[in-house]
Amino acid sequence: MFGGVTEDVLHHDPLTQFDIAALRLLRSHATDLGDKIFSAVSVLGSPLAMAVIGVVVAAFLAIRRHWILLSGWVAAFAGAGVLTTVLKNVIQRPRPIGADQFLHGESFSFPSGHALGSLIGYGMLAYLLVLLVNRRRQHLLIVAAAGVLIVAIGFSRLYLGVHYFSDIIGGYAAGLLWLSACISGLEVVRRREPYTT
Repeated sequence: MFGGVTEDVLHHDPLTQFDIAALRLLRSHATDLGDKIFSAVSVLGSPLAMAVIGVVVAAFLAIRRHWILLSGWVAAFAGAGVLTTVLKNVIQRPRPIGADQFLHGESFSFPSGHALGSLIGYGMLAYLLVLLVNRRRQHLLIVAAAGVLIVAIGFSRLYLGVHYFSDIIGGYAAGLLWLSACISGLEVVRRREPYTT
């Protein structure tokens, strides 16, 4: 999926025309209240928010001596940072016109760092909570809550006009790839050493 979206972006295929149409439609219906709400939602996927969550959870795992989970957690967040930086600087897609009013600093548009980072960060958090919370009835709630939050963060970036639709999908696709790799690696290690986490 990531490869297909990236190819469309680089070659200005029909997906990029949809990007512009979707962006214009959302911004034409934007309101001041909507901007405030989605700006707040967007903060939940910001690098600062992800860094705070990363440090807090890492400290918790270290205190509880969950060394295997800690290593997977650190790898997930480190990979998210590297992926975002490398992909943005390799592809170098300009931001949508008018995006600067909601941006703090300058960066390229594809893929969305908020989409990529939130999928990995909240996806890993949901995975850890499912492992550490024994009540199975809560597992579905945890996963659903993470999914809703991740989608809301991605939509907030579209609503604010700081990303195109393909930026969000590309971020999700790259994030899902890395998240899957991290969780798969952790599961392999945990099954080999079932009495340690």
